[in-house]
Amino acid sequence: MTTLQLGDVELTKVVEFAGELMPARTIVPDSPPELWQDNESWLAPNHWNPAADTYRAAVQTWLLRSEGKTVLIDTGVGNDRERPQIPVFDHLSTDFLDRLGIDPADVDIVINTHVHYDHVGWNTRLAGGEWTPTFPNATYLIPRADQVFFAEAEWPRSLIYADSIAPVLGKAVLWEGKYRVDANLTLESAPGHTPGSSIVRLASGSDRAVFVGDLLHSPVQILQPQHNSCFDEDPHQAAAIRRSVLEHAADHRELVIPAHFADQSVAEVRRDGDRFAITGWAA
Repeated sequence: MTTLQLGDVELTKVVEFAGELMPARTIVPDSPPELWQDNESWLAPNHWNPAADTYRAAVQTWLLRSEGKTVLIDTGVGNDRERPQIPVFDHLSTDFLDRLGIDPADVDIVINTHVHYDHVGWNTRLAGGEWTPTFPNATYLIPRADQVFFAEAEWPRSLIYADSIAPVLGKAVLWEGKYRVDANLTLESAPGHTPGSSIVRLASGSDRAVFVGDLLHSPVQILQPQHNSCFDEDPHQAAAIRRSVLEHAADHRELVIPAHFADQSVAEVRRDGDRFAITGWAA
């Protein structure tokens, strides 16, 4: 686990999975080979395996302590799920809840930045043959646009809604536009990756950070934000939002925290002409 202190907020990264998932230009299809090759010195080995040309990623949750409350940002894949479209995560079985290091009953707020299988899985767990909320005392914050979109999804996307969203709706707040979590944390809509895709801004004391969810899958998208991932529902909108969020981060000295960067996962970003550069990684 990695722990950071930003202002009055403590952040702990809890990894569910880390490894090589797919070819680099499957995850970011229109990124040119030279973009990866020219940055091999720092992309490898944490983000890219150049020998196999494979993308390396993590599935992880950020556990925050803010204003006396325990907040989770995204909940990973989860155990026991039918995921035929992603064999590596089909009927996964890990000790993720032990890695959290807390009693699930002590979680106050669960934030799903969007409704994809690797961000909502531990919303629930299988108990007595039924999917029940993993965090029984938590309020689940779910983007309304995604709840509507995935409620109408066809198989196999419907599996995600059935096992990870529908069972927690009685404990959920479906929000739109902007939502104040507490004095330190704010949710903002950032559609494109999904209709309800969102970001979480942290502002405490002089420290700033933005949890960008799946606006970024690879660091090459920071260097050239016009390149979308293969999972973006609306590529044009996703690219525009990605650039806007990176501009704000560079201009306001926000640390950028993507959902899937492995090992090095908290980036310091600055403008580099009409693109961006990574100036360092938070310790």
